[in-house]
Order: sequence, then C-alpha cells, then structure tokens
Amino acid sequence: MPYATVNGQRVYFRDSGGPGPALVFCHGLLMDGSMFEPQVKCFRDEWRCITWDQRGHGRTAGEGIAALSYDDSADDLAALMNHLAIEHAVVAGMSQGGHVALRLALTHPRLVRGLVLLNTQALPENDAAIPIHKEMLAIWTQDSLPETMAGSIACIILGEGAPQAQSWKAKWHLWRSPNLIASFQALMDRDDISGCLGSIQVPALVIHGNADAAITLERSLAMQRLLADARMAVIAGAGHASNLTHASQVNARMGPFLQRTRADWVAKTDKGDKA
Repeated sequence: MPYATVNGQRVYFRDSGGPGPALVFCHGLLMDGSMFEPQVKCFRDEWRCITWDQRGHGRTAGEGIAALSYDDSADDLAALMNHLAIEHAVVAGMSQGGHVALRLALTHPRLVRGLVLLNTQALPENDAAIPIHKEMLAIWTQDSLPETMAGSIACIILGEGAPQAQSWKAKWHLWRSPNLIASFQALMDRDDISGCLGSIQVPALVIHGNADAAITLERSLAMQRLLADARMAVIAGAGHASNLTHASQVNARMGPFLQRTRADWVAKTDKGDKA
C-alpha cells in the first residue's frame, strides 16, 4: 500500500499518476480519502489526482494520536507533496479538508495554484455546537458508537437515506478513542482565519449545499466574499458531503473551474512564472 513517512506520521495516500497537473483532495472529519472517488474518476484522465488520509483518520490512523491541529495537517500535506515531487497543485477540501486547504494556502502559498472549497468555512466552530460535540464524544469513547448516534452522524454528513451510509457507519465503529478525541479537539479549537483570507490570491471555487446541517450557507458565503478571487456555486438540496451525494452536480461545477485554472497555470508557465 502507498504510504509516506512525513513529520513523524505514516500517511496513506493514493496517486492516480499521469502527466497532468496535480489535483489534491482533503477529506472531512470522520471521513477518509475515499470520499473523493467520484471526483477522481471524473478528473483522473486530465489531472494527477491525489487523495490522502489525514492524521487520526482512515489508514493513517495508526494506534492513536495525542493531539493535532489543522496547521499540523497542512504541514503534513506540504511534506506529502514534497515526497511526491509535486511543486504546486489545485487543492480541494471538504469541511475539515477545507480548513486544511486554506491553511496550506496561507502557510505554504507556493504549493497552491487554486482552491476548491466544499461545504467549509474560515470561522471558528460555532459555540452552540461545542457542547454537542463533547456529549457525543463522551458517549462514543466510553460505550462505543451507538447505532442511533451513527445514524444521526450519517444524516448530518450524508443526508437522510443515503446509500453510502452503511459503509461509512462500519468505518466509524472502528475508530479508536484517542483519534476521536484529538480530531474533535482540533475541530473545536481551530482559530478564526477569516481576517487572513484576502492574502490568498489564487482562484477559488466555493461549493456549498443549501441543505447543509453542519455548516450554514451563510458562513460559506462569508468566506467566499473575503477571498480575493472566488466564485460561488450552491448545490440545491445537497447536504454536508455534497461531493458524494450530489457528485454529478459538484463535478459539473468543478470542471469549468479546473479548465480555467489549468489554462491560467499554463499561460503563466509559458511566460516563465515559476511561482
């Protein structure tokens, strides 16, 4: 299996290969890189698609982590890109993955040529959500994941009756307590980076489902307005993991954006811009 040892972590990744420019995907909380299979299938003929499992998640989980932050994950991604000899990429992130993608653009700007920000935000966690997270963690880490709670999480992330729910619930039952605690603590402790967004000069596409129960559309719109060059696409009826449940609509929005970004990328390279 493809692993890279970066920053003391054994990080699992998948690389479609090919001569195209790199398109790197960052998954959401409780998910893993496989959540982007619909996008990899759609874009792998023209793009070198990279998916990876972040600290505490999926096949990177290991035996458990003590703590993490989204800055740590951004540094992990920078190191993974270096390991794969990727000088720059369009970076797509869903929810937690968007937090990582934005921080990568802020702390390692030379690596990022464009952003696709899916159902995410730049603000800190909503105060009202924190007690809910803590109560859920207390139950999950003490008594394992109750089926009713697994169903509620699936509804929030995937929506009611999603066909993907059973496979994801099976993965959630395997989570180790240290990884759960560290991952949710990173979510709850994240800082407000909205005041820094104007410094991100690369083009961005912000995609948000108008039925998202985890992050409101208003928070996504606020992020889009603060970015220097960002387009907005609202997916009607889509919830939190819009790229999974409404893949064709999301891919249809991503396609033209990626084409434009690639054309600008080539034009700048032809002019000798190596930044």
